[in-house]
Amino acid sequence: MSLIATIKSNDRLKKFFWRLCIHSTKDRPRQWFRLLLPIFIKRGKKSVIYRSVRKDIFPSHQFTLGNYSIVEDFATIANAMGDIHIGNRSRIGLGNTIIGPVNIGNNVNLAQNVVVSGLNHNYSDVNRTIKAQGVNTSLIVIRDDVWIGANSVVLAGVTIGKHVVVGAGSVVTRDIPDYSIALGNPARVIKVYDLDRKEWVKAY
Repeated sequence: MSLIATIKSNDRLKKFFWRLCIHSTKDRPRQWFRLLLPIFIKRGKKSVIYRSVRKDIFPSHQFTLGNYSIVEDFATIANAMGDIHIGNRSRIGLGNTIIGPVNIGNNVNLAQNVVVSGLNHNYSDVNRTIKAQGVNTSLIVIRDDVWIGANSVVLAGVTIGKHVVVGAGSVVTRDIPDYSIALGNPARVIKVYDLDRKEWVKAY
């Protein structure tokens, strides 16, 4: 069994490792731990992660960035609660927040200030603080050739299909099928591509 698997299977070791690596107030990797980040980040050919990107990357889960993909300035990448995989020729825009578990395909473009979070806070017990109740996670999948407009939010558990456009300021709360355009809060499909007619048509 690997060291990481051993730590993950033992609650006491997990808590000790967490305190050792995570700043108690900032909830981000301690300075010494950030020096190890190049070991945990798997980057493809000619990929770029700008210096100002906040990289909350831990060995307990994977972070991969495909060939020719870019993570732009002031974005946050956080894999503490789940793997993050970003495909080839994809762009994570200015000020984006990506919280795992998230799978992003090839040729995906996320505009400015987009939030993609596979994490939710538990809240059902009203006798305990929300913070004390921990979190739950559900995988987000964004398939190939997707464009998500600025200031949009994609919630945990959602799958966005191939060649989808999500309008700016949308909140995606449910799956979006292939070849469609969605917008609003909550986002709804307003157009789909008719493969037989070879044109975009209104969704009814």
